[in-house]
Amino acid sequence: MSSSLAPAGVTQSRTDLRPAVTVLSGFWPGATFAVARALLADDPTLLLVRHDLTGVRDGHVRRVVRDHTGIVEDESVTLAHGCVSCTLREDVLPTVARLARTHPRRDLVLMLPEVVEPEAVAAACAHHLLDGVPFADLVRVDSYATVVDAEHLLDGLGSTDDLVTLGIEAAVDDDRALADVITRQIEYADTVVLWGQSPDGAYDTDRLAILLHRIAPWAVHVTAADDGLVDATALSRQLRHTHRHRPETPGVLARGIEGYPLGVHEPLADSGVVSAVFRARRPFHPDRLHDVLETVTGEALRSRGHLWLASQPDTVVAWEFAGGGLNLGTLGRWLVNLPPERWTGASDQRRLAADLDWDPYYGDRHSHLVFIGLDLDPVEIHRLLAGCLLSDTELADGELEWMTYPDPFAGCFPLPDEERELESPSEGTEPQ
Repeated sequence: MSSSLAPAGVTQSRTDLRPAVTVLSGFWPGATFAVARALLADDPTLLLVRHDLTGVRDGHVRRVVRDHTGIVEDESVTLAHGCVSCTLREDVLPTVARLARTHPRRDLVLMLPEVVEPEAVAAACAHHLLDGVPFADLVRVDSYATVVDAEHLLDGLGSTDDLVTLGIEAAVDDDRALADVITRQIEYADTVVLWGQSPDGAYDTDRLAILLHRIAPWAVHVTAADDGLVDATALSRQLRHTHRHRPETPGVLARGIEGYPLGVHEPLADSGVVSAVFRARRPFHPDRLHDVLETVTGEALRSRGHLWLASQPDTVVAWEFAGGGLNLGTLGRWLVNLPPERWTGASDQRRLAADLDWDPYYGDRHSHLVFIGLDLDPVEIHRLLAGCLLSDTELADGELEWMTYPDPFAGCFPLPDEERELESPSEGTEPQ
């Protein structure tokens, strides 16, 4: 399996003179800013960039740049459009690039507003041009670190509120749930910092650390601020110049079809924390799956992955659950349903993963789901999901019969027009 992390001790070339950027995210700004202040205290040359999005829907944001002595810049910025993506394009990335040019020997910390997901920032960094120069040519994003507050983590993960209800949405059409934002911030990070202690004591703090390991098993995990004290130098060594960010690593939901791990199978409770992985090489019956959705996700804090639905055999169905809400979408077509000339549109990693796990009848189609929570029953989860798979008799009926099944998900996963027009290759065709 591939990993988003480099082996310990990997260092960047000494000829790379670009300023290094550490991106800090986290829903609880008090904890995130405390980590940022510790980094500033350890390195007097470091610059911290923050944006206040309180007025973003009115087209205004506040930008503050600090160093260890205090505020260096404090400006109100007017945007063409009031949204987070506009803020990233029009001020966040240009500010980071400007500071890198005017202070070439000073590294930076970019502290994201609490409702911003680091994956959106990574996507912007990968494609943004400044005066015709790629952003990545000007700075080196060293790490994406997410800070979580031990006092509030469980409440956040279990919340059923959305950002609109809380009055903190980042745009007019921002319908994200609070738990979705928190879990995505944790999952995308290459480094997760557990800040502070649970008010319920040391056992509960340890349980939170285990839970974070299960949610983001690919990340390096750090604990900080025990007994209210933090070693700024030690924390800085754990968070800066780690070279952990790998821009080629796909988003979390797409990692399964790219051959990356989606989670770890730890069915025996560790301090009450359970992580259960379900995999299958036969499709789900749409009606039976629909009937168990509420039951199978009822006790989970987080579930993610993708599945193969018998009634829609061309489509990779994305599965994402947090905060009591299940989101289903599409990750495109299975490779077996694309003509060979279109396989080059997939990444090398995905083609390799498909080739290693290719089935002579069904190609790369499969289901891969992970469930994470407290006191989950992994046996019951497996029993419920296995009961939704096609039986041997149903499997023998073939795809034409599967597509006649009553489908509660009909029309929910449209494929791009250019893919819908393609003719599917015959079964058994292998990727090259």
